[in-house]
Amino acid sequence: MRAEDGPQAPESPAALGASALRKEEGKAAEDSYRLGLTYDSGGRLEIPTHLLFPAALPRPSPGPRMNLERVSNEEKLNLCRKYYLGGFALLPFLWLVNVLWFFREAFLAPAYEEQGQIKGYVWRSALGLVFWLVALTSWITIFQINRARWGALGDYLSFTIPLGIP
Repeated sequence: MRAEDGPQAPESPAALGASALRKEEGKAAEDSYRLGLTYDSGGRLEIPTHLLFPAALPRPSPGPRMNLERVSNEEKLNLCRKYYLGGFALLPFLWLVNVLWFFREAFLAPAYEEQGQIKGYVWRSALGLVFWLVALTSWITIFQINRARWGALGDYLSFTIPLGIP
């Protein structure tokens, strides 16, 4: 039809639905092309590996890492103190981090004013960590040996109760 032929009649609802469906199908085909989806000879969808296993994609480089060389000595002392005090909140992992991060600063770096205090925090963090390791290892050993003898108390303290006769 041309514009001179007069006004056009509105399309029927079925025709409108069919055209919308064609648009959606076109969009889906465009998306599948963009993603690299294809169909095999049997009509089954083939999905590329990079969509199924995103770990196969190259990862971006990690963000900035903790570098104590960029931090002032006063900030190092403040951070070391925070990790030391955080270990008392039943977080002995912080003492481990403190020892690993600040060992070089405390014992191997050239001397500076705050180094003595950092040494103290690192030593105390190491002692606290050893204490926690000994305490946890002792408790786990005692509990594993005596759980069955403790009866109901041993069961109440267990997260999972093993099956069978101890």
